[in-house]
Amino acid sequence: MTAVGLLVLGLTGGIYLGQDREVQRQSTEARLVVQVQVDDMQLLKQRQAEHAAARAWQRKAEGAAAEKAAAQTKAAAGKARQLEQKVVQQKKAAEEAKKAEKPASSGGKSGPDAYNGPIPSSCKEFSGTRGIGCSLMVQEGFKMDQWPCLDKLWKKESGWNYKARNPSSGAYGVAQALPGEKMASEGADWRTNPATQIKWGLGYIKGRYDTPCGAWGHSQDTGWY
Repeated sequence: MTAVGLLVLGLTGGIYLGQDREVQRQSTEARLVVQVQVDDMQLLKQRQAEHAAARAWQRKAEGAAAEKAAAQTKAAAGKARQLEQKVVQQKKAAEEAKKAEKPASSGGKSGPDAYNGPIPSSCKEFSGTRGIGCSLMVQEGFKMDQWPCLDKLWKKESGWNYKARNPSSGAYGVAQALPGEKMASEGADWRTNPATQIKWGLGYIKGRYDTPCGAWGHSQDTGWY
């Protein structure tokens, strides 16, 4: 009987032990299922966060591109306005140059007003407007050592052309007065008389640079005088 009791007890214990193991297995599986669900939820949230960040970056990039495009459009419009204004100024200067070719005081004459002043022996080798310039420079009190500077200066500015006009600025005449009307202080015939223009130019040089060489040096340094 004792052996039978032990056998029954052993079987009973085995049954309980098997039941405990089954419960443990089921509990482990349940925990794994819960963990998988938690992991899936975290993965879903992570992907949602990544998508949200990508959308925000795209909106920011689109906004930056729009701002850049707007800035480029504004800059292009500004350049177009500047070019338009430049063209208008050039057309205006060209029209004024045409008018200056036939001044009312010239009586339809196409050439410059004649120069009747004295020409020093040191200037007789020069002709035309350059001869007038040399003569008036000496009369103004400058020595002949200033002549090379004056000659180079006005060759650069106008080519010694009494009708020369800068299409951009409107500067006019041998000395490129800006505006040309300034030369009226030396005479009403400033449009057609090289001597009037040269007198004004020499006075301008004397008052601002002392000598033609002073004016030429400044022109070499800056491009203007």
